[in-house]
Amino acid sequence: MRIVYLMPGAGGSFYCENCLRDAALIRAVAKLGHDPLMVPLYLPLKIDEPTSVPAAPVFFGGINVYLQQKSGLWRRLPRWLTRWLDAPWLLRWAARRAGMTRARDLADTTLSMLRGEDGHQARELERLIDWLATEERPDLVSLSNCMLIGAARRLKERLRVPVVCALQDEDIFLDGLPEPQRTQAYDAIAERAAHMDAFLAVSHYYGALMRERLRLPADKLHVVHNGIPLEGYSPAPDAGRDSGFPSDQSAICNLQSAIAAGVPPAIGFLERLCHEKGPDTLAEAFLLLRPRLPALKLRLAGGWTTADEPLLASIRKRVADAGATQDVEFLPNLQRAERQAFLRTLSVLSVPSRHPEAFGMYVVEALAAGVPVVLPRKGAFPELTEATGGGILYDGDGPEPLAAALGELLADPARARELGACGREAVRRDFCVEETARKTIKVYEALMRG
Repeated sequence: MRIVYLMPGAGGSFYCENCLRDAALIRAVAKLGHDPLMVPLYLPLKIDEPTSVPAAPVFFGGINVYLQQKSGLWRRLPRWLTRWLDAPWLLRWAARRAGMTRARDLADTTLSMLRGEDGHQARELERLIDWLATEERPDLVSLSNCMLIGAARRLKERLRVPVVCALQDEDIFLDGLPEPQRTQAYDAIAERAAHMDAFLAVSHYYGALMRERLRLPADKLHVVHNGIPLEGYSPAPDAGRDSGFPSDQSAICNLQSAIAAGVPPAIGFLERLCHEKGPDTLAEAFLLLRPRLPALKLRLAGGWTTADEPLLASIRKRVADAGATQDVEFLPNLQRAERQAFLRTLSVLSVPSRHPEAFGMYVVEALAAGVPVVLPRKGAFPELTEATGGGILYDGDGPEPLAAALGELLADPARARELGACGREAVRRDFCVEETARKTIKVYEALMRG
């Protein structure tokens, strides 16, 4: 089966959960004997490791899309005058600029893209579909998220193949749009959903949320949990030390004994370092714990754009004012092997997201390495912790309830090891990318049979 995946790129400037999910899934689909093609949109893809799966040039280059939105003259210029703005190095530079990714700066462009052939980027859409129709001739087209749904009608008309759409975290962007564009965007997606053959949500929580918001028929919605390639994920060398403590339980009286043994505990964060994901909340919780855990470390990984730099500056200042600069690390743009090494240094991982998450790939990554998680009781987190048994949930917002939950787990190394081991086993069984690929292909094949 020839499957074309249309995938927005992040330019490699931060931990992009959608990019990581899509690239891993596509590799697994290829291993099942199918013929996938990655087609990046807007910006170059951030891919962890080299892949034999081919990738097309960037379509809908982000700079050209922006200029076409702003200028009728630009929309009429010949392609040979504008193609240089799609150079990968220039798009990667643009990815780091705030205006390329902030919802409030892109409201009008978002609506235009959702209107597809009726929007200002109609010429870009026709260029993509012409290329697919003449060069690739897919059997099925997969959209990485519903923000691409403006292309659905023309894809169906020209290619005459099933078109499916993944659902993951689009609500974070959509809910950040100002009114009336927010309501208009949801209405546009709901209208275009009529041209889709199926939607694949990454969790039951998110499937139910988007089914209601997009008014989707039940028979078009499927739930397929994200999965990761398991190779390389393992606990720290001391197999009994899944959460940073000695393996002999009889020798562990409390957390201080572990610190005295030379194994300082560490809290980790792995996501984009932006306001929505709560790294500032985690930093405050860390500072609340320091008086009784003076050896505690905080490691913040995931990357950022210029839009996030004021938040990072405030975190750095807060940490410096508390005299904790030497105990806090900022680790941007970790590739797959680097993330695996990073996870092996942690006692626990926490991403206190302010917005309910559709999934949380970092949860599965941490558990694959035997690292337990502490998460707010919202979004898909209850679903994931119940399915894996690999973490604890806390109620409320702010650093105080988070610090209490982290302190509880850090003070109980036996329980932390048990949670990490249970989560690791569940991920190996149910959240490997091969299982995700098999379930995804099952949906595709049902659509092909019609």
